[in-house]
Amino acid sequence: MRNITYYVATSIDGFIAGPKGEIGNFVGEGSGVDQYLKDLQQFDTVIMGRHTYEFGYRFGLKPGQTAYPHMEHYIFSNTLHLENPDPKVHVAKPQLEIVRQLKQAEGTDIYLCGGGQFAGWLLENELIDFLKIKLSPLVLGSGTRIFGNTKKEVITELIDSQVYDKGLQILNYRIRY
Repeated sequence: MRNITYYVATSIDGFIAGPKGEIGNFVGEGSGVDQYLKDLQQFDTVIMGRHTYEFGYRFGLKPGQTAYPHMEHYIFSNTLHLENPDPKVHVAKPQLEIVRQLKQAEGTDIYLCGGGQFAGWLLENELIDFLKIKLSPLVLGSGTRIFGNTKKEVITELIDSQVYDKGLQILNYRIRY
């Protein structure tokens, strides 16, 4: 069975974006970001919610394009409709059975990209196996929480951590349900 790894940038106070979706003060370059980009090459599948996919539009992503060309994309949404999407872009209804089928399919582990609300839904349903945090040395005070509004309590086990330049840390946890 494939694991789902939630690999996400967060502030010290647990926000993945500011109140208006801003991410400009997160560490955006350096050896830690290089490591993150290298780590992404290990995945052949990415899952995300509609808001995360559409967030890419701010950075030049066009509707229907792949955000990560080497990965199959599954965007979970009840409302997103894409005209002529890339063959690697699939829109799926947010149904647990679809996520479970992806976990059972052949391939590498699955990259869960962004999205506090979607990540919270997966956490509540015990479908995230690993949490990999790119911890930026900043406090945002408010914004999008790492797991949205979930109330699920879980225990994590720190597997490994690395400190990089500009104060960025990458922390790798196993989630215990």
